[in-house]
Amino acid sequence: LRFLVPLYEMATGDLLAVIEADYLGQLRTGAASGVATKYLARENSRVAAIIGTGGQARTQLEAVAAVRKLESARVYGRNAAKREKFCGEMSSQVGIPVNPCSSAGDAVRGADIVCTATTSSQPVVFGTDLAPAVHINAIGANHAHKRELDDEAVSSADVIVVDSAEQSRQEAGDLIIAFKGDEICWTGVRKLSDVVAGKISGRTSDSEITLFKSNGIASWDLAVAMKVYAAVRERKLGRELPFWGGSGS
Repeated sequence: LRFLVPLYEMATGDLLAVIEADYLGQLRTGAASGVATKYLARENSRVAAIIGTGGQARTQLEAVAAVRKLESARVYGRNAAKREKFCGEMSSQVGIPVNPCSSAGDAVRGADIVCTATTSSQPVVFGTDLAPAVHINAIGANHAHKRELDDEAVSSADVIVVDSAEQSRQEAGDLIIAFKGDEICWTGVRKLSDVVAGKISGRTSDSEITLFKSNGIASWDLAVAMKVYAAVRERKLGRELPFWGGSGS
C-alpha cells in the first residue's frame, strides 16, 4: 500500500505537490502523541513502554523522548527478531537503553508512559498491569471493532483525551467497546486541542491516570504536508512535474 497526500493551491486549484505519506503519517501520529505526552504525562516520567515494533512505534518513542527526560524504554512485539532489531536501532536513535521484553505485561508494569502502536484487534494492554498515574497513548486501533486496551485500562483512566470527539465516536474502538453504549461516558472525553489551548484541564494531579486515544485527523496530514512542501521548495529538492501546469514538485 502506498499513501499519498496531494497538496493544492486554494486560490487557483493548482496541484502543488504529491507527497509520499507513509512516513509523513508516522511523523504526524508520533508528534500528536508527543504533544499529548507533554500536556498529560507526569513531569518526572522516566520509563516508557512501547507495544509494537513498526514504523509507528518508532515515532511514538522518538516523540515521547523529545518531551520527557526518559531514562529507559521497554519494548514488546510478537516477533522476537524484530523486537531485538528495534531496540538496538532505537537505543542509538534516542540515546537511552531500549530493552526488549518477553510480553506486553512485562513492558507495561511500572512504566510511566505506555504507547500502543499495533495492528491488533484484541487488547494488548490490560488495566491490571498499569502503574498508578501512568499516561497512555493508544494509536493503533482505528476501527469501531478493534481495540488495544481492555475495559479496565479504559475505565481506570481519570482523564481521556482524543484528537476528534466526532471521529472517536465512529472509529475509536478502545472507547466504543469499553463504554458499551453508555452516552454518559462520552461527556467527559476531552479534545487535545482544548487541553493545549488551556480551554479545559488535562492532568490535574500526579495521581491521575491519563489516556490519549488517537485516530489521526486529516488536518494534521495537511499541516505536515505544508511544512514539507515549504522545506522542499526552500532546499530545491523533489522532482518537478511540469505537465501538471502548476509549479508543483
